[in-house]
Amino acid sequence: RPTQTSIMNLNTTAAKISAPEIEFSPSFQRDAKEIYVIGRKAGVTQENVLSVTCAETNDVKSIEALLNSIKESGKATTFLSDGRKLTVIVLPAEEKISRNNHTFSPHEITDSLDGLQASARENLVQICVIDKEIEKVMCPVAAAIGRAMPLYHSKSSLKELASTSGVNVTFYSDNGDKVPTHASAEIPEWQTSLAVCNGVRLAAQLGDMPPAELSPDTYAQKCQEIANGFAAVTYTEITGDDLRQKGYGGIMGVGMAARCLPRMVIMSYSPADATEHVCLCGKGVVYDTGGLALKSKVGMCGMKHDCGGSAGVLGGFVSAVTLGLPIKLTLILAIVENAIGPESFRNDDILTMKSGKTVEVNNTDAEGRLILADCVSHASNQLGDVDLIVNMATLTGAQCITTGSCHAGIMTRTKALEDRVVEAGLKSGDLTFPMLYAPELLKKEFKSNVADMKNSVANRMNAQASCAGHFIESHIDEEYKGDWCHVDMAGPDSRSDGRATGYGVALVLGLCKAPGFC
Repeated sequence: RPTQTSIMNLNTTAAKISAPEIEFSPSFQRDAKEIYVIGRKAGVTQENVLSVTCAETNDVKSIEALLNSIKESGKATTFLSDGRKLTVIVLPAEEKISRNNHTFSPHEITDSLDGLQASARENLVQICVIDKEIEKVMCPVAAAIGRAMPLYHSKSSLKELASTSGVNVTFYSDNGDKVPTHASAEIPEWQTSLAVCNGVRLAAQLGDMPPAELSPDTYAQKCQEIANGFAAVTYTEITGDDLRQKGYGGIMGVGMAARCLPRMVIMSYSPADATEHVCLCGKGVVYDTGGLALKSKVGMCGMKHDCGGSAGVLGGFVSAVTLGLPIKLTLILAIVENAIGPESFRNDDILTMKSGKTVEVNNTDAEGRLILADCVSHASNQLGDVDLIVNMATLTGAQCITTGSCHAGIMTRTKALEDRVVEAGLKSGDLTFPMLYAPELLKKEFKSNVADMKNSVANRMNAQASCAGHFIESHIDEEYKGDWCHVDMAGPDSRSDGRATGYGVALVLGLCKAPGFC
């Protein structure tokens, strides 16, 4: 079949566009033309703002007026006497934040930085973050800033980056009556901040790329390039007919109609001091038409984001390896395009999965669970010593109804793991909330008279987001003794402006107990 190079792509601008870099440094950049100061009201005082911005004494009144214009929380802008633009973002006080949100409001930070990208293309921008426990918020803030600085652009009106472009982020400890001090350059949170920010931008870039630019071929090539950059990472790929011959019926069935063949990408990282083996499985549908159960013209727009689960775990994997975390990681990505063609799988077809179980297809648009089922089957019966399987996907619209657009819905077999994942979400800013776990009550929704199960529920009003998770779980090997977590992040994968968020990267680092997330 044709490779990506023969697929028609009429966009000739994307490769020419670059994005501003983000650096994390204890050094304030005096030559920055624009400054952001971020913190809670207790830390964003007139004295602290004067100190961290190196403002002059004749700026006192303008800064005082600026701060007085913000009540409990909000955003305001002024210009300092030397011409620098100053924007202050005051976050809600900790006591105003619910128990299901990160106390430093990372979502509000991302939304408040809506003009950062444009400014950073033309000038150096300095961001100063102040808090009394700065080490605890550095990494979630870094992820929030990364979300506000997407890498993918294809606007012909954009000029090339100015030589002075970019963002420098400096963290300060609020010392009460004393002058704020830089967070120590020796603490590991600086490295984690850079790693999570880069991981988030990578994941969001993959989600934002149009399908003519991110096909299964080019996605796999990107993974290969990443693996080649790490001596400790191995790379394996199973493609096309090899999938069929080795029994990966879910991945092959969903992807066989596309011009670019489906594939399973496996990347491994095995440090000598590893204390746990975690397998990350990601749904990588680069575009989802719905297959022969075709989506509507409105419902299909944005389906380039259907690779968000794979992008999130890939970004998390890269960040963890960059940091050299003492944890064994296996990454399994099912990369397909759910297209329409002469070889499309059909409603009423029966697929034999890697687990050996058969699935009667009653909805070709319920494809994500099919490819993830093969991933978790591989993870549970081919890798040997896995302690935890985490599968991540933009799986169901029902997740948005169940847990909303900011919290991924999670399912686990044990309360201990459920608590661990919720805590990782609260500390990382990639928020999660438990969904119903009750396989004995919900698996009946997949009953089939001709196969072991169907792939879509009979009753869409019966906890269908949880049902989808149980479908995937049913393909885990019966002999597998480890734990399992399902992460449905259809809601938090996208921002209100249609941009991908890079969700999942910070959550993976939280689960791996990276410095700054534990």
